[in-house]
This record gives sequence, C-alpha cells and structure tokens, in this order.
Amino acid sequence: MTIELPPGLPPWLAVAADPPEETIETSGKARALRRIMARTATLRQAAVLVLFGGSPEADQRAPGGLPADAEVLLTQRAATMRQHRGQVAFPGGEVDAADSGPIATALREANEETGLDPSSVEPFAVLPTLFVSPSRFDVTPVVAYWRHPGGVRVVDESETERVARVPLARLLDPANRFVVESPLGYRSPAFQVDGMLVWGLTGGILSGISKFAGWDQEWDQQDIRDLEAALAAVGMTL
Repeated sequence: MTIELPPGLPPWLAVAADPPEETIETSGKARALRRIMARTATLRQAAVLVLFGGSPEADQRAPGGLPADAEVLLTQRAATMRQHRGQVAFPGGEVDAADSGPIATALREANEETGLDPSSVEPFAVLPTLFVSPSRFDVTPVVAYWRHPGGVRVVDESETERVARVPLARLLDPANRFVVESPLGYRSPAFQVDGMLVWGLTGGILSGISKFAGWDQEWDQQDIRDLEAALAAVGMTL
C-alpha cells in the first residue's frame, strides 16, 4: 500500500514505493503455513521500520541511481533473547493497543530500540504483511526516508545488542551476497556485512526492494551456503 509520498522524496528511493508483493522474497512454505495457522490460532501483529538514508540526488553512474552515501538502519537482537536471539533485523515490534496503525507501531518501536526521533522519519510506503512462522507474527514493513539522520544507539541492552547505519554500497556488494540454507531446507537471500549476517525476513525484504528499485549488481545466486556455518563465520548461532 502506497501512502502520500513526502515532498522531495529522492527519485532513487521513490521507485521503491510500491513493489509488487511477489518481489519481497519470502518462503512459500511460510505463506502456506500462515494460511493453516490463521484458521486455528490468532496471529500476532507487528511492524518494522525499513529506514533508508542518503543524498536526495541520484548518482547516475550507479545502478538505480543509488547514491554513494545511501544507508539502511539495522539492529541486532541481544543474544539473551528467547526468540530470534542475535538476529539482525529492522527496528520494530508488536502492535500496541494504543497504536493508530503500522506506521505508528514501527516509529514507536524504532524510538524505543534505537532512540531515533520519529519526527525525522518520512514514511512513504506500507508493504504487504509477511508471516514469521517461528513467532507466529504477521509483520508489516513500513518503508521510510531519513532525510536528516540523527544519532541512534542501543537503548535497552537486554533486547538489542547493536544498532547500525549500514552503507548500502557495502550491503549490496556482490562479494557480500549469497543464499543461506537451513538444516530444514529453508533458503533465504543473505548479506554478510560489518560482522553481521542479514538473512530471513530482513534479508528477503532488502533483497526484494533492491531488485525492484534497480539497485542490484549482478551477484552469484548459485552461491548457497549452510546457514549454521554462515552464522558461525560472524560469531552467531541459530
């Protein structure tokens, strides 16, 4: 769902405002499982903030006009968390009864996790809800532009281990991209950057947006690595 675009939204980012649902790379098994579980259980609702920063001017020499300073905000969950421990994710979390919608949820959670100022964020798209089977969450990605990025930090060390503004040039470098496969056969686009492995829902969203927006460089999609080994390479475990 596209919302009203902020005035002056960079052209390299505006193209990502309304990607078709099938561009967001998630597991077909997860979609099938969601249909089954929705008939037997109440699914929990959540939202995440997919926040991009960077120059308003496109770089005509780069794929999709992506400027050299383009970045995305990511967090790494604390290793002590019960679910998704140590996993790299977008800021976000469960819907609160007082939230007016997914945008409000994503901004509130991002503020609580990273200390960012919600007034500095310009949401411009709400993507189709995606199902995360291990936690039974329906997750709504909210895509936004950070025109004037401010300071961010780990607010609660019991929940978040790291907050990072990751350069998209490094994230999308073909040398840092591959596919991971879990012991159960689940496959996901993956990025290894700044000592982090980005995969799963987060990797799928980033991969889908980048492909649709034209930011991709050619990378080896046949490079399929064992998920546990890829996590171990950055000091993480399942």
